[in-house]
Order: sequence, then structure tokens, then C-alpha cells
Amino acid sequence: MLGRDNLMRADKALKLFIDKLGITRTEEITVRIANSLGMVLSDDVVSPENLPHFSRSTVDGYAVMAKDTYGASEGVPSYLDLVSEVVMGMEPDFLLNKGYASKIPTGGMLPEGADAVVMFEHVQVIDTSMIEVLRPVAPGEHVIQKGEDVRKGETLMTRGHRMRPHDIGACAGLGITQIKVYKRPTVSIISTGDEILPAEATPALGQVRDINSYVLAGLVHEAGGMPIVKGIYKDSYQPIRTALEDAIASSHMILVSGGTSVGTKDMLARVIQDIGHPGLIFHGTSLKPGKPLIGGSIDGVPIFGLPGHPAAVSVCFEIFIYPVMEILSGYKKKHSVNTIPSVSAQLAKNVSSSPGREEHVRVILEERENGIWAVPVFGKSGLITTLVRADGIIVIPLNCNGIEQGEIVDVRLF
Repeated sequence: MLGRDNLMRADKALKLFIDKLGITRTEEITVRIANSLGMVLSDDVVSPENLPHFSRSTVDGYAVMAKDTYGASEGVPSYLDLVSEVVMGMEPDFLLNKGYASKIPTGGMLPEGADAVVMFEHVQVIDTSMIEVLRPVAPGEHVIQKGEDVRKGETLMTRGHRMRPHDIGACAGLGITQIKVYKRPTVSIISTGDEILPAEATPALGQVRDINSYVLAGLVHEAGGMPIVKGIYKDSYQPIRTALEDAIASSHMILVSGGTSVGTKDMLARVIQDIGHPGLIFHGTSLKPGKPLIGGSIDGVPIFGLPGHPAAVSVCFEIFIYPVMEILSGYKKKHSVNTIPSVSAQLAKNVSSSPGREEHVRVILEERENGIWAVPVFGKSGLITTLVRADGIIVIPLNCNGIEQGEIVDVRLF
């Protein structure tokens, strides 16, 4: 539980959370490939045909028998007679015999008998009926063979693969227009706090506009989920309980912003514990910002209680919610490498840290004459502009007093 000492390490809290829930995905749908970007395959994609389904040229040139060019050079060229030209998008209706060549465009189908293509740059045209080949080619040179890209019956992508633009293109090239995927996880977003107002409202003194539901909705969308913003609820037991009970029936996961600290009006931990099994799983982690984070479950639906500060929300999402989103999406990692894009940079200023906390520091990247530098953006976690200005974060490990100016740091990009 949340306290001043003996806070749970973030990695241990996440492992405990995932192990406790045992999340699996079973909801499958069929979608058109044009709508599948970011979705995760629930079944293997197997090629119904060869790609390409004919051998074709990769350059503009002349289709030849490779052996007719052996020994060719600028001083002693090979002379070849010309036959019909290959027309783009049509099957050649002739056979290429020994001693002949056929003009062919990039992507054109290789005529029967040909096994290589000589580039225009390596040919001298004598007249309309003969060319000189100025350098030899090997069998298969400048040619994509039938089925070289994908063979019929070959598994193109496996279950658990997240669809990317070029994956969609590969399916289109094979005539696959529909695929089976897991439904995007539905994530309910609940804001709590007596002082929170809708973004369109004009706040009085002591009130603030809702920021976190917009941040969370964007992060959920980027992670492949479907955000449902439930609204703003008073920071008291019954409204929060009602909101959670309503969201459970229609959500794969619930995110609650606010109501996670030890204040007398922060009811979320008690509500989670009261509603269902297993209830509260952890409360408090050794993160800065993000210490008051809550993790729990009601009837198998994961619930995260996030601190109210925007910077803490972003840090907690990256470390806890994103990995759970991957599981809910059905995504299976091929390796353990961190997929968050990052760059190496030199730290521009000393940054101190309190031992016992894994601290996430926002930074701006600057390109200078001697390389890329990471400039810390100092400010409290409640300041949204520190996130707007920053390009990413650096992480100060759990039991480290800080990082000195000039050290090489790994910047996780937003």
C-alpha cells in the first residue's frame, strides 16, 4: 500500500499485476485490410499464390540468355539480334532463342528462354535489329524470379503480429483483402475531482480544466485501443463506484485519473477493493513522477488509478498501461528489445535524484556542433507545458544519486 517507505519497484509491480490477471484475448473479427492498421492478427496469413507470379525485370534493358553475354567487354562486345519488344502488362508471345535479345521495361515479364537482363547503360544500339552488349550478366541478374518474394503456401505473417502499412501492402499484392484480427481493446477513461471542469468551461479560482482524459484518449488511440471518455465524477465514494460499475460491463480496461493519493477524499483504492475480486493489487510504486499509481482488477477487467498530474500520467502509461494494452490487443513480441524509439545524447546539465525512486526526467534535444545534447526540462509534474516542450525522457535508475553533465544518456522519444 501507499506509504513513504518500501514502495514497490515498477517492474515488480507490473509483473505482479500481469501475473495476477492472466489476461488473454479471444474476441476475433474479420476486417478489410484498409482498416487493419495497428490491429493484431488472430490467425496466420498464408499466401494463396506466388509473388510475383511471373519472372520480371528490375531494370530497363534487354532480356537475354546470360550465356550469350559471357566474355563481353567494351573492347570485345557480344552482338545480339533484336526480336519483339516486351510490352508492359502483357505476356510475351514469343520465345527468345540463342543469340537474340528483347527490349524490356522495368517490371516487364521475362520472355520464355531469357534468364537475365542487361541494363541500357551496358548496351550500344547498332541499328533497329542489333545491339552490342558491353559487359556480361549472370543468370538471374536484374530479374525477380517467380515466387522469389513469397511462395504459395508460405506463412507471410503469424498470429499476434501487429499490422503495419507495408504488411497491408503485402496482403494487397497477394489479393488478400480481408484478414482475421483481435478487436481493438476498449478502454474507459474516468476523470475524478471536485475541482475538475470540462475543457470548454471557464474555471473559477480553485478549479482546473480536464487535461488528462484528452492525454489518455490520445495515448490509448496510439497504442491501438478504442478510448471511451466517460466524463468527470465527484471525488467521493458513490459517484466513483457508480462510474466503475458502469464501465466494467463495456470495457477491456479502465483508467481513472485522480483519487490515488493518501488524501481523505481519495476513494479509488477503497472502491476497487470493495467492488470485486481480486480488487486492489498494488498501491504505490517507486516512480517519480507516478508514485501514487494504483493497479487493480474487477471481474477480470484491469483498472489503473493514475495520479492527477499530466507528466505522471504519461510516465505511468508508458511503463504500465502500454504493456497491458499490448496483451489486450493480442500482440506477441518477437523479442525482448524495447520498441520505444530512442536516441543517444549527451546530458547538458547535472540532474540529481533521490535514491529509492526511478525518476523520469523530461528533456529537449538540441543539435550542436559536437553532437546531440539532452537539455533537462525542469518543472513540477503538474505542468503540462513541460511535456509540450519536451522531445522525450531520460530515466535515472532506482538507486542512483543522479547523472552528471556530459554523460551519454538514452532518450526515450515521445
